[in-house]
Amino acid sequence: MGVTTKDSHKQHISQQFNAELSELKNHLLVMGGVVEKQVSEAVESLVKGDGGLADAVLQRDEDVNRLELMIDEECTQVIAKRQPTASDLRLVMSVAKIVSDLERMGDEASKVAKMALVLSEEGEAPRGYVEVRHIGENVSRMVRDALDAFARFDTEKAIAVIKEDESVDNEYRTATRSLVTFMMEDPRSISQILSVMWVLRALERIGDHACNIAEHVIYMVKGKDVRHISVELAEKAIKGKR
Repeated sequence: MGVTTKDSHKQHISQQFNAELSELKNHLLVMGGVVEKQVSEAVESLVKGDGGLADAVLQRDEDVNRLELMIDEECTQVIAKRQPTASDLRLVMSVAKIVSDLERMGDEASKVAKMALVLSEEGEAPRGYVEVRHIGENVSRMVRDALDAFARFDTEKAIAVIKEDESVDNEYRTATRSLVTFMMEDPRSISQILSVMWVLRALERIGDHACNIAEHVIYMVKGKDVRHISVELAEKAIKGKR
């Protein structure tokens, strides 16, 4: 009877722990959803000159910060109470790192929204909005796919996000060169073009954070740290033993 009671207690503790990990994962996905919306709406507010939408993006930053603090505290509590090991510990550590990247994405989206407010007041859309829309769509997809990779523990999708980051970096460099050339040809456009370049830089950084999330997913699932290595080596790493 005593053994049964002890086993039942262990099972109960295990069920509680699994519920806490599940809640941690779900809260992260909620935060990710808020940030994903911030990014897409920040780009839309800029391209459409929609000051109201830009304000909404800025107000949502408070929600992101609140969620960051809540999830950080949950991670601390799980480690203190449960002392997780192996894959459970990797999950908690990855969540803590991903939360940080999401918060920084929110900050970059806010920068885009603030620039949208400035440019909308100036009236005429400056050169570079085509590039903003294109890179913005690619980066938004990266954020969505990185979060999906986390939700599904999908390392193949995580690798795809890392590859997409290289493409976005190339597009960013090309767009920047084009805009510099345009400023040289028309000095009157310098102020507005510099604002657009700040926006493109913010979007490129959001792509970098999405790439970071993908790397955290690979670590979480495979126990392989693929930061600071090539995509080819990262692909080999996920095909190794878990």
